[in-house]
Amino acid sequence: MVVKTQQISIPSILKIGSGEINNLGKYLKENNFPEIACFFSEGIEELFGEEISKSLKEADIKILHKNVISDISIENIMHNAFEIPKKVDALIGIGGGKALDYAKYCAHVLKLPFISIPTSTSNDGFCSPNSSLLVQGKRKSVHASIPYGVIVDIDIIKSSPDSCIYSGIGDLISKITAEWDWQEATKRGEQNFNDFGYLISQNSVMDFLCYQSIQIKEEKFLYNLVVALLMNGLSMEIAGSSRPASGSEHLISHTLDKIAKNPQMHGLQVGIATYLCSYLQNNQFDVVKKFLCSTKFFDFVQQNPLDKEDFINAVKQARCAKEDFYTILSEDKMIEKAIKFINTDEILNKLLK
Repeated sequence: MVVKTQQISIPSILKIGSGEINNLGKYLKENNFPEIACFFSEGIEELFGEEISKSLKEADIKILHKNVISDISIENIMHNAFEIPKKVDALIGIGGGKALDYAKYCAHVLKLPFISIPTSTSNDGFCSPNSSLLVQGKRKSVHASIPYGVIVDIDIIKSSPDSCIYSGIGDLISKITAEWDWQEATKRGEQNFNDFGYLISQNSVMDFLCYQSIQIKEEKFLYNLVVALLMNGLSMEIAGSSRPASGSEHLISHTLDKIAKNPQMHGLQVGIATYLCSYLQNNQFDVVKKFLCSTKFFDFVQQNPLDKEDFINAVKQARCAKEDFYTILSEDKMIEKAIKFINTDEILNKLLK
C-alpha cells in the first residue's frame, strides 16, 4: 500500500509585536540574507524608510535593488523580475497589498525567499500562497509561494487608517461563509476537502470571536487580528486552494470590483457580503451580525455606503466569477431570496444606497 503524504511550506521567520520594523536587519542577518531587493508601496518609504535603513545598516545588509510599486500587471512583473541582480538573496515587500503581491510573485518566479512586511491588516494576503494581480487587465488571484518570513510591527498597523483595520475584520469574518460553501461543494463531489486546512481556518476565526475587546486600535485586538488573518493564509497553503478563505462572499466582492461605479476596499465589500451569505446559508447569522455590530464595522461602512443597484447586480452575476466553484449563490432560489433580503433588511438598507 502506498501512503500519500503532503508537504507544506510555513514561514521560517514569524515575528509579530511592537517595534519589529527596527529588527528587520537582525532577522535578515540571522537567516543569511546579506543582499536584498526591496519593494515598497507608494508613500511607505517616506513613512518608515529611516527606521528600515538604520536597521539594515546596523546589520550590514545591502539593498541591491529597490522599487516603488504601482503597476501590478503580471506582464510588468515578468518583465521586471529578471532585472533584479542575480546576487540578491531575498526579496522584501513592505506596505499594502500591491507591494506584497508584486514581491511575492517576483520571488515565486525567481525561486527566491520572500519576506512579507505588511503595514496594514486589510486582508489575509500578507501570508497567503497567492498574489492578487492584473492579468490582461483583469484582477485575478495567481498562485505564488507562501512567504519565507512574515514580520508585523503592531505599532505600524496601529497607525494605519481605520478603513484598513475594518477591511481586515470583514475579510476575517468571511471565513465562516467560505467554509460552509467549501463543505457543500465537497458533499456534491465538486471539491476536495482538507480537514486540517478547515480546522486551522475555523479555529482562527472562532478564537478571534472569543476575544472580548472591541477597541480596534488596542494592541491586543490588532495582535489577535493579525494572527487570525495569518493563520487563514496558512490554511490555504495547507488546503492547496483558496477554499478555506474564499466563498460566495468573495465572488460578490470580485464581481463588484468589475462592475461597481465606485468599488470599495476588498474586506469592506466582503464583510457586507458575508452578512448576506450567512443569512442565505442559515449559518451563524446571529454571530456574524453581532460581531460586525460590536466592532462598529456596520457603522464605519454606513459613512460611505455601497451602491445598492451595483450590489444587487453583483449578487446576480457572482456565480459567473469562477467556473466550477459551487457556493450558496449557485442556487437560483437563493438569488431571489438574497434580493428580497437586501430590499427589506434594516442594516443592509443603511449600508446600500
